[in-house]
Parts: sequence; C-alpha cells; structure tokens
Amino acid sequence: MNSYRFLSSYYDKFTDDVGYEKWADFFEKIFEKEGLKPHLVVDLACGTGTLTAEMTKRGYEMIGVDASAEMLMQAMNQTIDLTPRPIFLNQRMENLDLFGTVDACLCCLDSINYVTDENALKTAFEKVHLFLEPNGIFIFDVNTKNKFDYMNGQCYVREDEDVFCVWQVSFDGEICEYNFDIFEKSGTKWTRLEEQHLEKYYSSEKLCKMLSDAGFIDIKMYAELSFEPINQNENRIFISARKRKLTNE
Repeated sequence: MNSYRFLSSYYDKFTDDVGYEKWADFFEKIFEKEGLKPHLVVDLACGTGTLTAEMTKRGYEMIGVDASAEMLMQAMNQTIDLTPRPIFLNQRMENLDLFGTVDACLCCLDSINYVTDENALKTAFEKVHLFLEPNGIFIFDVNTKNKFDYMNGQCYVREDEDVFCVWQVSFDGEICEYNFDIFEKSGTKWTRLEEQHLEKYYSSEKLCKMLSDAGFIDIKMYAELSFEPINQNENRIFISARKRKLTNE
C-alpha cells in the first residue's frame, strides 16, 4: 500500500538529500516568471510537510494535504512552532475538498506518479482546477520513463541509527513497484516491517492532455529544477499550468 504506514517515521532521514530550499527557490522563480504573487498555497501530497514548512517560512499561507495520516502526523509535529501554522487535511488528491479557493497548488516528489488510476488522476486535476483562483497556477513534477528504466531491477540500501532499509525496484513499462523491507531495532531485537509502493509512468503528452481536458491553459514543461531545455536524459520534469482568467479581467 502507498500509505507510508512505517516509512513515515524515517522518511525525512531517508530523503535528507532532496534539498527543499532549492525546490522552493524554483517555485518562486516560476511565480516571478508568471507574474504571480500567491498568498494562499496548497502543498498537495505534502508528506511530512518539509516543503510546507519551508514555504511557510517564506511568508506563504499554506494548506498541506496528504492521504497518509501517518505522514500528516510528522508534518504537524514539524510545523508546530510556525506562525501562521499550516492547515493540514487528510485527503486523497481525487477527493480534494478545500474550504475555498487558493492562489497556487504545488505537488512534489513524483506524487503524481503515485496516482496509478488514470481516472483518479483526471479527477484530481479537475479538483485542483476547481479550487484554484482564476489565473492561479498548478506546478508538479513527475518521474520520467528514463528514470524508471534506470531503476528497474535495482536494489537500494539505506542505514540510519537503529533502522536498516532495503528496497527493490521493478518496472514493467507502465507500473513501477517498490518493495521495502525495514528492519527496526528496539533494544537487542530487530523487527521486520514491509511496505509496497506503486508508481505509474505518465508521458508528458498524456499529462498535458489531461490538464487541458480539466480546463487548464498555458501548460509549460521544465527540466529538473531548471529553465534549460528538456533533453532525453531527464530523470524528472516539472509541469506548470494556469487556470484561465475571468473574462471581465
């Protein structure tokens, strides 16, 4: 299951090389290029809230949304001293239901790939469009086929204090399967925990069509944290899309 039931406690340790400040810098550069100054921002599939916290520190009012209650517990603990404190909602993307509209929506770290049901992703895009202010922006990243092909058959290991994690990856051209074995030490004993995560490969062409069908316009693609032209070797690409302005503006 994609619940992060066990991995939530170790997620930040195992992703300490992500560089969330660089991600936030990149998003702010896109805001600037698009002539936007968003105030209220949704961090969709916010996980442990590290990006949510970073954007809050930069002056944005944040709403974090995630399907995993375990990840949201980590996010709430991480942002407990921030002012204003982000709001967190336990929702799946396709069930997104906000209290009102927002200026921007961010969705990071291949969370879009985690939506393996194409109809659910279409609904998620429609929901994001619904809750965006006119002229608002939606920015997300996805893993490319190049990355999935590279990971296929690989085995990865990560060790930290009192925890050892090994995961194997298989990719059939459409679905990428991650099988995690987590060994957790308590006293002199080790406990084995297992999780399975699935991601789906979506071509950029399909994603752009789905965004357009949901009502988005001005769809743009970016290389990983860069405004350089996209090449065939990218492991991750970013996509931004806008909600149409009101006709009387």
